[in-house]
Order: sequence, then C-alpha cells, then structure tokens
Amino acid sequence: MSEAQLEILAGRAGLAVDWIDANGQPQRVQPQVLEAILAGLGLPANSAEAIETSLLNLQLEQQNKRLPPLLTADAGKALDLSRYFHPHSHCVVHLENGQSLAIQLDADAMLPGMIPVGYHRVQLDDQHFTLAVAPAKCFSIGDALHQSAPRAWGLSAQLYSLRRHGDGGFGDTRALETLLQAAGERGADALAISPVHAMFSSAPKHYSPYSPSSRLFLNSLYAAPASILGKEALSKAIEATGLKDELERLEQLPLIDWPAATRAKQTLLRQLYEHFVQDDHPLLADFRQFREQGGEALENHCRFEAVQETCVADNHSLDWRDWPEQWRNPDSPALLHFAEKHRHVIAFYAFCQWLMDRCLARAQATARASGMAVGLIADLAVGADGAGSQAWCRQDELLAKLTVGAPPDQLNRAGQGWGISAFSPEGLKRNGFRAFIEMLRANFAHAGGLRIDHVLGLQRLWLIPLGASPSEGAYLYYPIDDLLRLVALESVRNQAIVLGEDLGTVPDGLREKLSERAILGIRVLLFEQDYGARFKPILDWPDDALATTSTHDLPTLNGWLHGRDIDWNERLGLVDPVAAQRWRENRSIECEGLHRALSQDPQNFQEEAQGNAPTLDASIRFLGHTRAPLVLLPIEDALGLEEQANLPGTISGHPNWCRRLPGDCNTLLDTIDATQRLELLACARQQAHERDR
Repeated sequence: MSEAQLEILAGRAGLAVDWIDANGQPQRVQPQVLEAILAGLGLPANSAEAIETSLLNLQLEQQNKRLPPLLTADAGKALDLSRYFHPHSHCVVHLENGQSLAIQLDADAMLPGMIPVGYHRVQLDDQHFTLAVAPAKCFSIGDALHQSAPRAWGLSAQLYSLRRHGDGGFGDTRALETLLQAAGERGADALAISPVHAMFSSAPKHYSPYSPSSRLFLNSLYAAPASILGKEALSKAIEATGLKDELERLEQLPLIDWPAATRAKQTLLRQLYEHFVQDDHPLLADFRQFREQGGEALENHCRFEAVQETCVADNHSLDWRDWPEQWRNPDSPALLHFAEKHRHVIAFYAFCQWLMDRCLARAQATARASGMAVGLIADLAVGADGAGSQAWCRQDELLAKLTVGAPPDQLNRAGQGWGISAFSPEGLKRNGFRAFIEMLRANFAHAGGLRIDHVLGLQRLWLIPLGASPSEGAYLYYPIDDLLRLVALESVRNQAIVLGEDLGTVPDGLREKLSERAILGIRVLLFEQDYGARFKPILDWPDDALATTSTHDLPTLNGWLHGRDIDWNERLGLVDPVAAQRWRENRSIECEGLHRALSQDPQNFQEEAQGNAPTLDASIRFLGHTRAPLVLLPIEDALGLEEQANLPGTISGHPNWCRRLPGDCNTLLDTIDATQRLELLACARQQAHERDR
C-alpha cells in the first residue's frame, strides 16, 4: 500500500495529514489512523486497490458539476456560478416574500449581489436550487441593547443544579423562571444555561448534557408540568402514581440521583399524558398543532424513542446500529408497521416534547418580562451520540462510525474523546445543509442567544475511530464559510446573539472570521495570563469576546484558588503526587499573579478579610471593567462555591453533572455574597459603559 496515495486520499477527503499542536509543534497523522478514519468516512483504504477505488470515486464526485440543493452567499456580494452555468444565462429568483426577480448572469457567470437576505428559490436553465443569502453579521449584543458599545452582564447556570420546592430531585423550567425573574430584577440582561437537548428516555444513566441523543429536540425531564397543565393536574398525577414520598426523598438528596429521578419523572409524565388525552384537555388542540408542525423530524424522533423503549424491554441494545435490520432505517416498511402498532407510545413522546417546548417558551417570556434584553442563552453541544435519535434520523448527514474529541493539549495531556458524532461535510452539502439549519432553528426557537460549544468545529473537528484513544485522531475540515453564513442568517431571523466557545487549539484565522460575523468568542479569567503568571490588564481585554471567571469544565474561581481541581485529579489518580506538587506550586504563583493584577484597582482589597472572598469580589469587578460587550458570571462564582460541575477526563469518581446549588431559587440571589457581587458587577459594567461611550 502506497503511503503517498493514502495521504492524497486523506487530503482530498478533507483530512489534515499534518497539523500544529497546542504547543506550536508540527505533528503528522500515522497511516493506520488515516486508514481507520477514512473507513469511517465511507472511503475504504485498507489496500492499494481500495485506495485507488476510493480516489476514483472521490475524484468523480468532486468533478461532478451536479448542482447542490443549496448554495450560500453574502448580501451585496456576487455569487460565482461558473461551475454550474454558462455566462449570461437567465434566471428567475423566487423570493421568500412571494415576489420574483429576473436576473442575468454576467460574463463570468456571476450572479449579481442584488438579492436580499433570506432563503430564495432560484430557477436557472431548467434547474432549481435554494439560495441562502446571509447578512454581514449576526444579531449582536449591541443590537439587543440598542447600544453601539454595550457593556452588558448576565449569569450562567447549570439548569439541573437549580432548586425549588417540589422539583423532584433536579432543576426544571419552573426554577429557571424564578431565577430569570430574580436576575432580571437585578439588572442582568442574559442567563446562559446548560444544554436542554433530548437525551435517551430509556437510558437514565446516560445524563451528560453534552452527549445528547438529538440536538433537534428537548430533554422533557426539565419540563415543569404544572406551568402548562396546572397544579391540579400535577397533584392528580402524583396521587395516582403514589410518587409523593419518592419525589420528596429525591429532592432532599445532596447530589442528583439521575436514574431514580428520571424513572420518577417519566412515570409522572406518562400519568399526566393519560389524564391529558382522557380528559379532553383544553390544550389538546395546541398539542395536535405542535405535532403537525413538527412534521417528519418530530415523528421520527418519537418513533426512535418508542423503538428504543421496546428494545430495552426485550433486552436488545440501546444502540440503533445493533438493532434488528428492519428497524435501522427510519423509512423502512417495518418502521411504518411499528408506528401503527405503537401509536399511543409515540404520541406520548410527542406530548413530552410539546410540554417542554411550551415550558421553555414560558421561561424566555419571563426573561423578557423581567427586563432582560437577551434572556435565555441556549447551549448547543458540539455533537450528538452516534447511538442516538439524530444519528438514526439523519444517517447520511452524521458520521456515526467516528467520534469527536480533542488532541492532547495544555488542558488535557491525554487528549479528550467525547463519545459523540459529528456532521459529515459532504453529507451536509448533498442534503442542502438540512440537518444544520433545522438544528439552528430548534435551538434558537425559545432563546435570545445561542452558545456554540467548541465553535472550532465549524472549521475543523478532531475525529477519532470508535474504540481508539484520543491521540489517534485527525482533523476533518468543514465548509466554514457556508456554516457561518447560515448561523448569521438564522441569528438575524431569530433576533438572537451568538457566542462561540473558542477555547483549545484554535485554527489560524478562525477568531477573525468569528469577529467579522459578530460572534462573540469567550475569554476566561483563569486563562488570560502568560507563562510568567502575568494577567492581562483590563484595557487589553478584547471587545469581540465575552468575559467570564470560569466555565463548567473548569474549577470555580474559589475552587481554583483553593486548588480543588488539583485535589480531585490527585485523588482519582489522574496525576501522580510529584506532578500534583508541581501543579500546586505553579498554582500558588498564578494566585499571586492574579492578586497583583487585581491590586492595580485601588477599590480592591481595601479591608482585611479572611479567605478568598476579597479575591472573588475583586475578580468580578475586574471583569466588569473590561471592554467585553458581555460578562457572564457563573452562579457558582456569585455564591463563592468551591466544586465544579464537571471534571473533564472522568466518567466515574467525580460527580459530574450531579451537583445542586445550596439554596432555593426564590432566595438564591438574596444571600449577602450574591447580592454584593451582582451589585459590584452591575456597577463596574455601568462604569465601563460610561468610560467607553
């Protein structure tokens, strides 16, 4: 087998054979890794003959001038159509507003840039395609606040961590409404929450919000039924199921018992559905309309849930790739027969989606009514589990035979494998970016903003063969300009801001592309230092990224100061005692560096106090004074908590995604620490606004 031919095939498939790591060192992907990833892309490369065949097929496909179903363009800029059409060809553009434009291509077969923003149908030489014309920028925080130099602030929270009386063991949208109202009353313009993507109803132990079954639908466990159906309906269901004591027990636990809490909530939801349909509820017409509007995508997701439930009951695999052959294709005749036989169960899962959708809509309405200019900021996970609903429903558009992760870097020296599947670049193009667009719309639906986790994935993703270690991966490149145009278009249509989590090994030029589109990057206080522990001065922080003290994958600020992340890594054997000691020594230097930076402000450390409270206060004031258009303060840092939500690289040992906040949402922001810190932040933001006007 020719290694040169293998690398040619990899390059043409969009894989990077050579790449630069986080330390600036050149790396090269090994042949066996390329072979495995190419197989996952549907390009066999296990022999010289296979490589030649794959190269030929790829060449034929790339030389094919078949018009794709969707092309993207920038408003005001001409679009090159010379690959598909002759110069001076006549075309008719059917605008989405119902009007039509008759246009002629120029001498270079360019379509003039006179078509307005939107999705339009173009007819040209008896061929048709959709043209997505994007605005220059996304809807921005400045647009939301009607300010040219906004200095807004908000909170971030893990939805499941919220507490309220009667929540049944984890946070829900009723608790979210309460927190939104309290934050809005204190001047916050946004509240960023953890993902609410659909999980696996039949797998209660599978609860990481960043490994969903589908990013098109919602986690119905977070629904607060009384908000939509009324308290009486909920009380009736609790009585009918006998769950009162169990729900109270779950509510009192220090950590979330996801399996038990999931079973209890699902039992309750099933009972609520039975009462809903039997009692001919007044909202039944609204539910039916929701289901009709959801169309094929909603129906397939609900069928997936029903099939998976059946498989679990029969001791079959949760993973659709291991299901009986007749159930692996959503369009198979066997699935139609199954759907007819299990109509009631499928309708129940649709009811769950309806309930959560309406609950989320209420939460965003509460945010806006409380004075928030943005309101909810939803979180879009970087991928979906290859065994889940989205991969099953969109098999030509997701790479279910590969998983996504990150190469070894400064954050994780072993690299990371996230156990999720990514979009197929070629599959997206073949299908007119359908899966990407519907995903954006689903996540913008009830939010004033969208955080794109690992936004680097719009340009390239580190793909790993199933079962391989994270270091045995390679970067696959994506059509970033098309994807960014679609993000901008959907952002403006939904009047929602976009945040891009750009931490890690960032490709050259990506941050500039994000900035041009008004997608805010993320700058974390703990990272804004050089190797000498010199923290970046306030006025050196950029105005095209939000500022925050920490993230869900990092220690809280108080935990960082105490070295809790080092404690956990040593306790779980992720580092040896010698490395842990070096880490602690370096952390001490970092803490001193942070203190020096914060001491530049004479308002800080005016009074002697015990513990880390003065450093927390000073850090929050520091961020408030930066030029960041938006500061998001994790609620854990507002409260001064030590423990982090998730410890990357761990599956057991650390209670990932199970921690609850220490107080009820009704009073959480009334504590002395939270009140003082939110006032500090609000005041600093106002001062920064006045300084930078």
